[in-house]
Amino acid sequence: MGILDKFKQGLSKTKQLLNTDIRDLFKDEGRLVDEAFLDELFETLVKTDMGVQAAQETVDDIRTGFRARVVRMEDVLQRIKEKLKSLLAQPAAPIDFAESGPTVIMVAGVNGCGKTTSIAKLGQMFISDGKKVVLGAADTFRAAAVEQLTIWADRLQTPIVTGPRGSDPASVAHRTVARALETGADVCIVDTAGRLQTQQGLMQQLTKIHRVLGKQVPDAPHEVLLVLDATTGQNGISQARHFTDAVQCTGIILAKLDGTAKGGVVVAIRQQVGLPVKYIGVGEKAEDLALFEPVSFVDALFEDLGKSL
Repeated sequence: MGILDKFKQGLSKTKQLLNTDIRDLFKDEGRLVDEAFLDELFETLVKTDMGVQAAQETVDDIRTGFRARVVRMEDVLQRIKEKLKSLLAQPAAPIDFAESGPTVIMVAGVNGCGKTTSIAKLGQMFISDGKKVVLGAADTFRAAAVEQLTIWADRLQTPIVTGPRGSDPASVAHRTVARALETGADVCIVDTAGRLQTQQGLMQQLTKIHRVLGKQVPDAPHEVLLVLDATTGQNGISQARHFTDAVQCTGIILAKLDGTAKGGVVVAIRQQVGLPVKYIGVGEKAEDLALFEPVSFVDALFEDLGKSL
């Protein structure tokens, strides 16, 4: 499955919302771009959870380009796509691999965000590229979390480091990196306990894990990936800000995109938080992780509407 097809799969619910609402804005003979039209367009864009700021900037761009003109849907769509591509623009942001030794990746997120599954998908991606991976189950508070990651490790046939329930997560993280160093692994992925961004004690624990990793390998962790549940929409913005303050997040994995019509939240994250969206989850299988690419993302979002473009 190519990158465009993966985006189309992940954006199916958001696309359905846009297809219905945007088509309703137009008549066969076109539509006058007046304030009533612009208000309706704004409401449609906000429904995707792209945020008020991004929706307003997009509407303002349409107002500037087409005000008082009768336009067809294709004309407006082309302008919207160009605007969203500019708002989503980011440097190519694959994993920042270490120059030597294992690349250490720390993964964080709130409870239920899809973190463990995202780690498995990352592991699958690296293994498919011929890299040797070690997983670390530093979520020692929930036995189910360790069990779930262990099941994934068995499926991926990759080593995993665990600890007794309630043990020090930083200790598990330390032993995970030590295992990676001993075995010559290329990538070390450390899971952490899901927590609310408002739980200060647990957020401080994340900071400790981050510090411990840095003592073992220079510049580690090389990536701190925050997993956000796309179905939470705008709540993800607050999560991203708090986690970044605690552990200097380097990028975002947007999980469960296929389960929501709020795919526009990607725009809000880029605009309001500034972190690159590195990967998006587009399904339940281990291979259902796509490198985020803004142009393909926007094209997929509007593909069915814009076939005549």
